[in-house]
Amino acid sequence: MNAFRLAGDMTHLLSVVVLLLKIHTIKSCAAACGSQYSWIGQAVFECNSDGISLKTQELYALVFAARYLDLFIHFISLYNAVMKLVFLASSFSIVWYMRRHKIVRRTYDKDHDTFRHHFLVLPCLALALLINERFTFREVMWAFSIYLEAVAILPQLVLLQRTRNIDNLTGQYVFFLGAYRVLYILNWIYRYFTEPHFVHWISWVAGIVQTLLYADFFYYYIMSWKNNVKLELPA
Repeated sequence: MNAFRLAGDMTHLLSVVVLLLKIHTIKSCAAACGSQYSWIGQAVFECNSDGISLKTQELYALVFAARYLDLFIHFISLYNAVMKLVFLASSFSIVWYMRRHKIVRRTYDKDHDTFRHHFLVLPCLALALLINERFTFREVMWAFSIYLEAVAILPQLVLLQRTRNIDNLTGQYVFFLGAYRVLYILNWIYRYFTEPHFVHWISWVAGIVQTLLYADFFYYYIMSWKNNVKLELPA
């Protein structure tokens, strides 16, 4: 554990908190989205896209499920176990809210969130079978989770480019996710120079690829903050 690793974990956790906060706000969408009354007198809420990709959230749930298979058989520390439980519980809760909650699911923009995310899963699994640290079930699943996490943000970025309707919480959520990965790269650099024989090529290459996917978003996010204008991504 070092300052970069801790900052990365806290930033990752903050991204989840921001997303859960957004979903909690959507549950009371009448004030934000407006309402009208049907002919039988029932309130009907009409909401614009909430900007969150269910496809990305499903990929993250799969990432954590594959990565934390050792949760109950390999204890590292209380901090490690709690963080694993938090990310597992939060990722599956978000997917449940977006799929099942009677109000939240009606705000989900499935017409624009059409990225075929299952096409990302099989190539990542095939790559994990070919390139892993040890050819065991848990190690293959760990490598699979690393490869899949590197590209899991793609449906979210594509959705934001299509809708160009990015509210503050959605922009902050994606920014914190990208910042978490940048901090983890700094953590790896620090450990490389302070720990003997610290080499994890799979994590390093996947982490760099993941960070590069955020580069365009980072640029427009920082420019919107600098110029105090609404964040918009080019179509």
